[in-house]
Amino acid sequence: MKQAEFLNIVMPFKDKVFRLAKRLLVSQEEAEDATQEILIKLWKNKTKIQEYKNVEAFSMTMTKNFCLDRLKSKHAQNLKIVHSNYQDKNVSLQKQIELNDSVSIVERMMEDLPEQQKIIVQLRDIEQYEFSEIAKVLEINETAIRVALSRARKTLREKLTKTHNYGVS
Repeated sequence: MKQAEFLNIVMPFKDKVFRLAKRLLVSQEEAEDATQEILIKLWKNKTKIQEYKNVEAFSMTMTKNFCLDRLKSKHAQNLKIVHSNYQDKNVSLQKQIELNDSVSIVERMMEDLPEQQKIIVQLRDIEQYEFSEIAKVLEINETAIRVALSRARKTLREKLTKTHNYGVS
């Protein structure tokens, strides 16, 4: 496989790899490092890459596993989940502050979710993956994904309702 072919296959979803890595790891730098590592691994295995029916799902699985391994490693003790994908330049400053506060509140709430639920929420609600694609990435059945997603959303909804009703997070 030539470099141009490889780039045509991998580049359309490299941002998704980065966003998942950023969801699972702390910082922009950690996510960039993880993304680079995944792309290097894909490049080293470029001859086998065409054997996979869904290279994107394979890459997301690699990203998930790499990030979870990184989180388990001793040098990554200070990592936490962060999400800051939302940006809208056409809103007032007050509205922007409120939106940033809401995103921060949801980020903190997501930190309390079990690891699998965090990944499922990221892939389904943020990356807009289909249930079948998530099932391939996580290697679990679609019913389990639907149940975990429902539980995660319910937990987040209840916590967010309490926060809005009582003003505490």
